[in-house]
Amino acid sequence: MNDNDLTKAILNVFKKELGSVGNVLPAELLSGLTKKISLEIEGIIEKSGYVTKSKYDSLEKLAQGLEKRITDLEKNL
Repeated sequence: MNDNDLTKAILNVFKKELGSVGNVLPAELLSGLTKKISLEIEGIIEKSGYVTKSKYDSLEKLAQGLEKRITDLEKNL
């Protein structure tokens, strides 16, 4: 489960617990909650020694690019 799925699950629990009131909440409020929850989840994940999937994917892409550059430099030597 990635961090976006976790955020959506938490928001769905909030809506369910609020009942019919959750259906009339303004979209801006839900958007603000989503951002706040996402940041909190990311902080909790990182404190546990892990990174979010999006950060992992970014770092992996960066590492692959660096490995390619090193390979190309070694070929030119």
